[in-house]
Amino acid sequence: MPESAHTDAKSTSEADYDAVVVGASLAGCTSAIMLGRAGARVALVEQRPDINAFKRICSHYIQASAVGTLERIGLLEPMLEAGGVRSRGHMWTRWGWVDPQPDSRVPAGVNLRRELLDPLIRRVAGETSGVELILGRAVNELVREDDGRVRGVRARAADGHTATQRAQLIVGADGRGSRVAKLAGVRTKTVLHGRFAYAGYFEGPPTEHAPDASLWFLDPHMAAAFPTDQGMTLYAVMPTNDLLGEFKADPLKALVDFVAAVPDAPPIRASRLVEPVQGKLDMTNVAHAVTAPGLALVGDAALAIDPLWGVGCGWAFQSAEWLADSVAPALISGGAGARASALDRGLKHYRRRHALGLRGHAAMMYDYAGGRKFSAGEKMLFAAAARDERLARTFEAFGTRSIGPARMFATTLPRALLVNARHKRSASPGGGSHTVQAGNV
Repeated sequence: MPESAHTDAKSTSEADYDAVVVGASLAGCTSAIMLGRAGARVALVEQRPDINAFKRICSHYIQASAVGTLERIGLLEPMLEAGGVRSRGHMWTRWGWVDPQPDSRVPAGVNLRRELLDPLIRRVAGETSGVELILGRAVNELVREDDGRVRGVRARAADGHTATQRAQLIVGADGRGSRVAKLAGVRTKTVLHGRFAYAGYFEGPPTEHAPDASLWFLDPHMAAAFPTDQGMTLYAVMPTNDLLGEFKADPLKALVDFVAAVPDAPPIRASRLVEPVQGKLDMTNVAHAVTAPGLALVGDAALAIDPLWGVGCGWAFQSAEWLADSVAPALISGGAGARASALDRGLKHYRRRHALGLRGHAAMMYDYAGGRKFSAGEKMLFAAAARDERLARTFEAFGTRSIGPARMFATTLPRALLVNARHKRSASPGGGSHTVQAGNV
């Protein structure tokens, strides 16, 4: 990246922009890239001083729903050149595997370690015309007008120097524990989580479904294998909290033993750990009101949801795209008064778009996050999807968040009832030659 593409903390002075984005990770960089390309002047403020910094605890999987955003910002090809793996998902259930179909219309997702992805997107953002990447500054105060509208941030460098960036719009993209959301005092909802997570990168034989991901819904525990760049596989587990003691005692042994014991187990015992096992114990779901006057939140700052479903990275890209599309016209046209009015309309549009895209998915995730077992309805749907290709296609579209819950239920419920009824008849004495599996619905 050219030296002029980012600003050293000591030389930064008070300045005005169209937008200030706080947090230079996936959502923040995407917001800055899209706003900058639309013609806005953007300050992208990141507390970490190293452009190569990356998020260490993350499954890194980017769902199909966000692939269009990657293509739009020109990131997909560079990700693949960096070693990214196009990947679908195979789900194990006690009724059998739910596999993606060869003629699937859902695009494959992408696996690339955050160690490679984060510096890549940060450099793309820093090289985008109109974007100033300011490293090594932690935002500790919001600047407000008399009417309460947010109009800037004050950020402190490690040497104690504080600088002010003012703008029509402040974007909080600073993750699950968003400082911007706290400073703004936006409405917050939390939902407790009943599982914990441990994961590690391994080198070794490929999994059966590689380059596709494999997920085991063990009811109520979960395990996963994500093949990624440089021939590595991320093995991850999310058991319920009653198993936490054995993982705390010996994370690596517990992780390997757990994955090696799942049905159709992947070759984790024949693999070698290449990075320390990482764990996350507090995964409370946190949802913030995504807008306030002069303010918007994107990515985990807006909605930090149960990571079991692997949606965090994808939703970071998508929410940033929705915000940029909603507010860019207001930031680059008209006088100050006209821009403020247009910006309020743009923020209202973003708020609606965020709710339309994610609220239904989030509600279902909250319901499962506590660590409960499958409901009768979920058992019915998983059993039918393992037995029927049409339902497997719908499950892939829903699981990758390419369709919403309403469409999924409308499409699957009638057919699931029919598929399971047929299976029951064929499995009964004299009804056919199908083998009855333990626990079949």
